[in-house]
Amino acid sequence: MPPKAKFTKQKIIDAAMQIVRREGFSALTARALGAELGSSARPIFTIFQNMEEVQQSVVVAAKELYAEYVERGLSEELPFKGVGTHYILFSIEEPKLFQLLFMEEQEQVPDLSGVLSLIDENYDKILRSIEKGYGLRGASAEKLYQHLWIYTHGIATLCATRMCRFTENEISEMMTEVFTGIMAKMKGDGR
Repeated sequence: MPPKAKFTKQKIIDAAMQIVRREGFSALTARALGAELGSSARPIFTIFQNMEEVQQSVVVAAKELYAEYVERGLSEELPFKGVGTHYILFSIEEPKLFQLLFMEEQEQVPDLSGVLSLIDENYDKILRSIEKGYGLRGASAEKLYQHLWIYTHGIATLCATRMCRFTENEISEMMTEVFTGIMAKMKGDGR
């Protein structure tokens, strides 16, 4: 008979998330996780096969938390702006998780049109909010999303690495200014 689990799967994932939040993904080791739980590493492996499985569970949990930020953004009066603002807020409030999800080197470098759907599982939902809210279709909506994501990702990266800090009001003003400029350019080009 296998040994009885000392911790639940969720308790182990929660402890692993705390390590990653404080110290980053590379600090997540069996020894560190055991210490976080106040135990040896052994009880972890009554639930998980190996540390890779724990790490995958942390990535899934980080994506779920990020999806909550996206949903909050989508529920705002200006959903597309809300998503961008909450993307930046995620980088401020959860810098190590942001780095894990959005600042890891990729094995293969996708082109810009592929990177957004690769890193953000909410891509289609966000694109639909642009089409609905701003009357853009297809390639125009995607182009707006690409430009604003590059800008937003830059701000978020500055925040996640603690290079700069911005208030919510400053973030809102910057997002409005760049959005207005891009929309004026797109309308001027007839798109």
